[in-house]
Parts: sequence; structure tokens; C-alpha cells
Amino acid sequence: MAELAGLQDPKVRAVNERHGDDHGVNLGNLRALAKRLKTRQELACGLWETGDTAARLLAMLICRPKAFERDELDVMVREARAPKVHDWLVNYVVKKSPHSEELRLAWAADSDPVVASAGWALTTERVTKKPEVLDLAGLLDVIEAEMKDAPDRLQWAMNHCLAQIGIEHPGHRARAIDIGERLGVLKDYPTSPGCTSPFAPVWITEMVRRRHD
Repeated sequence: MAELAGLQDPKVRAVNERHGDDHGVNLGNLRALAKRLKTRQELACGLWETGDTAARLLAMLICRPKAFERDELDVMVREARAPKVHDWLVNYVVKKSPHSEELRLAWAADSDPVVASAGWALTTERVTKKPEVLDLAGLLDVIEAEMKDAPDRLQWAMNHCLAQIGIEHPGHRARAIDIGERLGVLKDYPTSPGCTSPFAPVWITEMVRRRHD
């Protein structure tokens, strides 16, 4: 914890706070520290229990994802309110867990929109890697009915799923683009030069173009 405190940079923290993350550690420095520590599950659990955002990010880098029980991961995702912690927990830990499919189904139906967004993130991975477990048309039905009025983080996760369905599955592409056009979610999202807009119709079209090129 003392070493993490020494890595804090006020300028980094100011940038992160604009995105809802309350830490000021450069992620490159954090990864270098994790590389030095290597895998240490007990330390990872202790770091998580501090509640400190930088410590929790470090914990995600040195833990053993398959060592967590299903209920432990459920508690952790409900505690992970900082967006970066939530994102790393889902992507670096839960996706590698043997409990990921059970948690995906439970979380996607959860009344907490942040927890539900974790379920949608896991579903988006299935769209690409294991679509046979999904009802893609049914997913599009839900997105069409609920994405427009969903809270921000849930809306973002649903929009990512919409785009991924359109990118990966030509048979559903026209409908995915049509849903995106009609709902207009993230249509005016500010996008840096050289980056692809998160507006689903633009995102789908651009990614498909790149693949054909």
C-alpha cells in the first residue's frame, strides 16, 4: 500500500476522476509492479479488501481467476463501483472463471444496472466466441426495447453487444444497424480523431469495412 501511495500522480488522478475512477497511479507503473509481484492470490485478496481503487486494480493483475468461488465474484462485482475496477474484474477475472456462464445469466437479469452491465459484457464476449449459447434475435429484442432508457453504464454495455452482433453475424447485421439508427444511442458521443464512433451503425459499418479491406 505504501508503494502504491508513492506511485500516485495528481495529474493522472485528475484525468481519471473525469471518468469516475478515484486513483492516480499510471497503469503502466501498476502493471510493472504486478509483473514483479507475480501471481499471489492471498495478497490479491488482501488488496481487494482494502477497498482502495489502485489496490483493487493491482489485485486483478496478480490473482488466480479460477480460485474465486461463484459467490465471491458476485460480492466483488457489487463492490466494484469504480468503472476501471469493474471493467478489469469482468475482463481479467470473471471471463476466466468456471462460473462465468452462471454469473452471466444471473447478472444480466439483475435489478442493479451496474451489475447488469457486467452480465451484458459477458454476453458480448459470447456473441464473438460462443454464439451457439445465445438467442441473438432475442437479444436484439431486449436491446431494442430497453437500451434507449437504460442507465449510462448499462446502456453502454448493451450498445457494445448490439454492435458486436452486427459485426460478427451478417444475418443479423441489417437489423442491428436499423435498431441503432432508430434509437440513436451515442450518436452524438464525442470521438477523437482516428477513433471509431461508439454509435452502433457507424461502429458496425467501419469494423466490417476493415475486415473486408
